[in-house]
Amino acid sequence: MSRAPKGGRRRLDASVPPEYDLPTREPRIESPRTARFLMFLVFLGWVAGTVGSGTAIVAVDTPAWIERPSAALLMVVFAIGLTHRGGGHMRIWMPMTAALAALAAVLETNVLLASAAAVTAVLASVWAVLVTRPATTVFGAIREYVLALLVALSGTLGVAAWNAPVNYQRFNLIVLTVSLGLAITLVWNLGAGLHGLGRQNLAILLGVAGLVMLVIAYSSFVRTHGSQSLVEAFRELVVWTRQTFHGVPRPVEVLIGFPALIVGVSLRSKRREGWWILVFAVIGTAVLTTSLVTPGAYPTYIGLSTLYSSVLGLIVGLVLRRQFLKEPSSRAARAIAPVVRVEPPRFAALK
Repeated sequence: MSRAPKGGRRRLDASVPPEYDLPTREPRIESPRTARFLMFLVFLGWVAGTVGSGTAIVAVDTPAWIERPSAALLMVVFAIGLTHRGGGHMRIWMPMTAALAALAAVLETNVLLASAAAVTAVLASVWAVLVTRPATTVFGAIREYVLALLVALSGTLGVAAWNAPVNYQRFNLIVLTVSLGLAITLVWNLGAGLHGLGRQNLAILLGVAGLVMLVIAYSSFVRTHGSQSLVEAFRELVVWTRQTFHGVPRPVEVLIGFPALIVGVSLRSKRREGWWILVFAVIGTAVLTTSLVTPGAYPTYIGLSTLYSSVLGLIVGLVLRRQFLKEPSSRAARAIAPVVRVEPPRFAALK
């Protein structure tokens, strides 16, 4: 008669291969060759739309009429990528987006142009976050960070190419609100809902939310009710930074959006609740996509500001990543390390 071993701790079983923890749709296209060909066409569309939209801010010898059709192509690519990645219905969202893009490019009315620019910014900011993959290492997190910023920057060019007559503050607020709402809707299932958050992750989520509210409330309070000396000091600091470095880092990106991107993709490699951290990364990508919406914005100044924000945000994110991904106790170190969480490939549906 066999006897169970006495004493000792129960070890985590790492022999079972990991599986994705969410049900996914069956592939809409059964032929792998056809799927790869369509993916290649979408990629070419993204490159062509980005290059064509870039002519709106870079002085090159190209016809002026190419800008808005390029932005329309880019908006359709964003819609295809986000709908496919989020498991949505392509036959519903694709025709709606294509119709808005075509009408805005042909009719060029103020309402259509503003709507197309807003949709482009929202789709680009959310897809930039959803296209990332879990990262187990620092270099992997940096790779996903750079990829998300590249997608968001292409959305910035698309918004600039629409050249829509909008109020920047109102436009930025609308894009930020809609992007956060869309991200929360998609992440609700990907992150197992609020009930799936552990105590530590819930504390992180509430802390980041509190920081967001504090930064927004404090900045609004200083602009409206701050003393003249304080407002003047901030203005002089911004002017000095602009004259010295030709760009000013954006605090929302440095302290909230970009660090959340690093922490979120790293936490997703262990638990899918890391998706909830990535909701706040949408704040950074949304602010980035709207940075060139006004025709009076200087591309060089915005580019340098984005560079400074991305570098500082990366440093803050790596520091927070080291803090939040530490083992909670020495007891976990005595167990076999759990298997790494897996997700579908980068261009496959997440649900």
